This record gives sequence, structure tokens and C-alpha cells, in this order.
Amino acid sequence: MTNPRQLAFIALKEVHKGAYADVALDRVLQKFKLPDHDRRLMTELVYGSVRRQRTLDTIIDQIATKKAQQQPPDLRTILHLGFYQLRYQQRIPVSAAVNTTVELAKENAFSGLTGFVNGLLRQYLRLAETSPDPLKLTENPVQRLGILYSFPDWIIEVWLEQLGFEETEKLCEWMNQTPTIDLRVNILRSSLEEVESAFNSVGVLVSRISHLPQALRLIGNAGAIQNLPGFREGWWTVQDSSAQLVGHLLDPKPGDVVIDVCAAPGGKTTHIAELMGDRGKVWACDKTASRLRKLKENAQRLNLQSIEICTGDSRNLPQFYQTADRLLLDAPCSGLGTMHRHADARWRQTPESVRELSQLQFSLLSHTSNFVKLGGLLVYATCTLHPAENEEVISRFLADSPDWQIEPPRQESPYSAYSTPSGCLKVWPHQQNMDGFFMVRLRKTNNSE
Repeated sequence: MTNPRQLAFIALKEVHKGAYADVALDRVLQKFKLPDHDRRLMTELVYGSVRRQRTLDTIIDQIATKKAQQQPPDLRTILHLGFYQLRYQQRIPVSAAVNTTVELAKENAFSGLTGFVNGLLRQYLRLAETSPDPLKLTENPVQRLGILYSFPDWIIEVWLEQLGFEETEKLCEWMNQTPTIDLRVNILRSSLEEVESAFNSVGVLVSRISHLPQALRLIGNAGAIQNLPGFREGWWTVQDSSAQLVGHLLDPKPGDVVIDVCAAPGGKTTHIAELMGDRGKVWACDKTASRLRKLKENAQRLNLQSIEICTGDSRNLPQFYQTADRLLLDAPCSGLGTMHRHADARWRQTPESVRELSQLQFSLLSHTSNFVKLGGLLVYATCTLHPAENEEVISRFLADSPDWQIEPPRQESPYSAYSTPSGCLKVWPHQQNMDGFFMVRLRKTNNSE
């Protein structure tokens, strides 16, 4: 089977049964080998239909007699694919979008409803001819942004409180973009110039990223990552530019003992080892052994010797008590800063799951801060934009721990561009064109004595 729309339908059925979008997509792509252009189309249809689910459901609600949730689940999925193409895929001819969706209905047990599918899509097109947007929007700002950009209301509320309407709308737009791929050059094996030159020689374009001395961003489609020059030689690894900021904020030195307490799959761990010149010790701790295997593979490919693996819950590793010069807690979080990379993340998280995560984050911070020597440093980082997981966790920790204080980036530091009045760093994606991140550098003092 090589029909990308039918394969997208198969993957989406799995997503609607609970599978992660990337896992469902990968499973189908592994089973059916597609040409590159069909592979790209299928990927776009799957991620786009999942990402825009609320908008697509609202369109069905507004123009069908039965609401989206009352439609047979597979028919709803087929309608999502049709409306997604009509609304968001300008390069696909309208006739192709309509005809292929009708064909999907016919091939998937809805041959008696092909007239309904055809009529609904054509009604949307008629509305599009007579109004600027067939989608009717409410005046309520939360619901308006939630429906237009396809986010749950609670996420919109969190952002509106921090940013206001205009900035929140820009952030919503940014989060619905196709994500870029950033690389981190392994300065122990290569250089920016060497990697740029190697990529140019095979027609792959890259750009540099300000403030980040190891970062390159791929421009356009570069094909399979592992086939690019220098991958096998360990010249570079994939890591978003925001995540690279974390390593620089930690600023590890050769000879340090560094503990990365939630290390897998190892992007930040390997960066720490590179910044230390691979001299010293980096303890990579994680409770998931399978994810640590991926870290080990990455470290071997990058030819890094200073990393030691430690499997276990970081809240229960007494052997590390006051051994670390520096510690990184890249805490498990809701991932609200990286939703453009994870199409279904916006539908998986809830206010309740955020509350649970903030408790876990505080617990991890309280326990692992004991691993740091007097005078040592701890960097707390998340890829979320929710104050309950960021500022509130830090405030609570500092209130309980008088021997810790925030160490803001120096005024002349290139990272001061991301600094907040409290001395934390916050990356807003629509302003800095990078994943959303929060990070703070804490110093252990003897104030409690």
C-alpha cells in the first residue's frame, strides 16, 4: 500500500485509540516504504490533523447536523483529513482534497456516506467563497484563541495571564509551525566551519544561531539525519538551541564532578562532557534503563569517555551526598514549550497533571540539591511555560532552603538576553525562535549556618 492519505488514516486511528502520534506514524512508516514526497505528505497530514483537532471538530460542529463527537470515530478522522487539507494545505488542489477524502470514505466502510462527506466539504468551500473565514469565532478571548489555533482553554489561560492577548496569539501561531532541526557541533571532534563545509558539499543548507557557539540550524528538508556527513564520525548531534543554553548556563569546567539527575536520552549530558573537554566525571542518572541505553549509544558515537551511567530514581541515591561541583536537574515537565514538536502534547496534559508534575519537580529539587558541595552550582531547567512548574517550584524551594540563592547571568553574558527580573532565564518561542524553556542557576551558600 502506498496511498499516503490511507496510511495517514491508519496512523490517526491508532492516535485516537491512545497511541502517541510520533509512535503511530513511525509504526506505519516502518511497515510501508514510501517515496520521500509521499512520506512528507503523510507526516504533515498526521501531525497537522492531531495538532488542529479542536479547530477541525469545530468546523464539523458548525456545518454538520451531528456534532463531531457524535460522528462515527473513523468518519470523524476522515473528515479531519479532508478539512485539514482544505484549510491548511494550500498546495493541494481543492478538487484533490475533496476527491481523495470521498475515496477514503468509500474504502473504509463508509461508501453509503460518500455523498455526505462530499457535501460537507463542498459546503465549507462555499462558505469560504462568501466570507473571510468559514469558521465562526466567539468574542471570548480564551475560546477564540483556543478554537482558532486549536489549544485547550486552560493552556490559553496560562499564557494570557503571562503575555496578554497579542503575544499569546503570536505564541499560538508559532506553536503550530513545523519544527526546525538544530544541531550541536561536537567541538572535541569537529568545528562549525568543518560541519558547514561538509553539509554544503552535499547541498544541505544550515545557518548559525546567535549566542550559541556550537549550534547550527538545518534549512529546508535534509532527508534522513543519520545519512548527513559527520553523523557516524560523531561530529555533531541533534539538540534544540534552547536545550543547548542549559549546558552553557551550567558552565561545567574540566575536572568537575557533574551529576545530571534526569539524564536520558542524553542530549544535555553529552553537551556537559563536551564543555568539560571530556575531563572529569559526568554521572548520568535516570530511572529508565532503556532510555539510558540510548544515552550510552550517543556518548559512544560522540567518543565521550567521561560519562558514567547510574540507573535509579534520583531521589534515592545517597552515594552522591555532597559530591557534585555542579548538578543539572532537567526536570520531567508538561512540555508546553515544545508542543510544536509533539503534536498530541496539548491534548495529553491537564491542569491536574501539571499539579502532579510540580510536586514531583519540587521533590526532585529538594532531594538532589543535597548532592551539591558547599559553593557548588545547580541548574534547574524545564521545557514548559507554566509558572506552576517553573517560578513557583523555585520560590517554594528557596523558601525552604536558606542555603541556596539564585545566581543571575552576568550583565555582559550573552544569555542575559533571556533573563527575567528574578534572575531566571525564560525563552519565549515566538520571541527567540527556539523551543520554550525555563532555567535558573542556583548557588549553594553557607547562609543556613
